[in-house]
Amino acid sequence: MNLSHVAVQLLAAIVCAGIANMLIPRQIPGKFLGFVLTGLVGVWLGEAVFRLLKAQHGLNYPFLYWGIGGVPAVPSILGCAIIIYVVMTFIQWGHYNR
Repeated sequence: MNLSHVAVQLLAAIVCAGIANMLIPRQIPGKFLGFVLTGLVGVWLGEAVFRLLKAQHGLNYPFLYWGIGGVPAVPSILGCAIIIYVVMTFIQWGHYNR
């Protein structure tokens, strides 16, 4: 993993988190740093689940391979949406228990 791949992954994380935030319109805590962190964790989750499903079930749909510099976009967007939903659910759950 070199510096250019990390930069592309960071850019993809920001783009995917932005699209996921449009799908699940919630206010991400932490402003831009929270946005980037959500994007990075979502990209990691999306890539990991995509690799797992590809290895176990042989997913070969062409739209799953669209990406930005080797980072698959669709699984990354779905991973970011899942992370945003989980984080916001825990935050709302914490507010209800006070």
